[in-house]
Amino acid sequence: MSTQEQIIKNNLEYTFFSWAKQSGLNPLAIKSASGVYMYEHSGRKIIDFSSQLMNANLGHGHPKVIEAINKQAGELCFVTCSFATEIRGELGKKLAEITPGSLKKTLFTLGGSEAVENAIKLARLYTGRHKIIAHYRSYHGATYGAVSVGGDPRKFSFDSQAVPNIVHVENPYFYRCPWSSNTIEECGERAAANLERVIQFENPGSIAAIIFEGESGTSGCIKYPPFYWKRVKEIADKYGILLIDDEVMSGFGRTGKWFAIDHHEVVPDILCMAKGLTSGYVPLGGIIVKEEIAKHFNDVSLPLGLTYSAHALACAAALAVINAYEEEKLIENAAAMGQYIDQQVSKLAEKHPSIGDFRNTGLLGAIELVKNRKTKEPLTPFNAAPKDMEPTNRIASKLRELGLFTFVRWNWIFIAPPLIVQKHEIDEGLAIIEKSLEIADEYYREKP
Repeated sequence: MSTQEQIIKNNLEYTFFSWAKQSGLNPLAIKSASGVYMYEHSGRKIIDFSSQLMNANLGHGHPKVIEAINKQAGELCFVTCSFATEIRGELGKKLAEITPGSLKKTLFTLGGSEAVENAIKLARLYTGRHKIIAHYRSYHGATYGAVSVGGDPRKFSFDSQAVPNIVHVENPYFYRCPWSSNTIEECGERAAANLERVIQFENPGSIAAIIFEGESGTSGCIKYPPFYWKRVKEIADKYGILLIDDEVMSGFGRTGKWFAIDHHEVVPDILCMAKGLTSGYVPLGGIIVKEEIAKHFNDVSLPLGLTYSAHALACAAALAVINAYEEEKLIENAAAMGQYIDQQVSKLAEKHPSIGDFRNTGLLGAIELVKNRKTKEPLTPFNAAPKDMEPTNRIASKLRELGLFTFVRWNWIFIAPPLIVQKHEIDEGLAIIEKSLEIADEYYREKP
């Protein structure tokens, strides 16, 4: 048995793999990674076209981050979160500088799910209200609170034990607009009007917060109409509802700005972060709140906490990652490379009729595949049963065979490479994706 085979055997026999039936798995065994590439033990190179789970924003093996982690480890790895450390204070100050408006004070968590969980708890504590409004097409994490507030069908297994007082509304999903709108602006207006009606039906005085993703992620990169966030903020302020911006996936340069909400010039009351905060080098998340919310807890006990909150190694990694984004102008690169991807995918759409839509902001994009452009029948249905997954499975298999890793879900192929990506690497990845589009085209029907 080869080293690679033994590694896979040990992983399968002694560890669980997320979101999957455990039998029949054949995971890649990665030995090392550098830049936008991963390497198997056999030496085979794989291009990372979704930054792992849209979190390795800085790419793999950045020397300055590794140096910062090593330096911190030599001084102090961990003390309980009741102690102050130099690196914790420096990171908190930096986050206050780069986040929107008067967001100032951070509670550090272990990742995105815990950030969302604590944001919900904090909103309920601060407002004295209990209901949370979220989008149906959204994902906010895997803990009970986070998976309940999300609308992703992965939560269905836990529905009978879901956290109560969560209310969902439709997204402004123009390509498949629930209100059959003619323009993205019209879809946004109708979505906002629906949101306000739901608030009125649910009793505005009972609603603690609205939580939306800064930019839609694994639900298909659904683009917000340009005014939508501002309209949502107006509605929230009208009824005294807090606005929680989940930037776990869309933050830290992913969309070509520090945070996706920066495209809309809106300041949320609470912002959730993780993923690109440390680029995955060490687990870390957090919520940062407006100064007025922070002041409320000066004389009121804050009943939130985690053993590993503000872990010194994680804080060191985060500060080094943020500095790299700035020093290497990677947020600007994300915006520029996103425009290049838009141009190249438009060319692919001219050749491959199965491309129904492409939605992208910076380096957070998804190709939506259809069987017919007029009817928009999806290549694979939303939340498809295993028997209906043949096209998706074939596409995912082809991408893996040709040496590309990305997130493939139902009728979506995600394009979200690290912020360091260059044009020639984009060309390399898109050339592989084009081969998989040939499979999608096989299912295309000219007539409905």
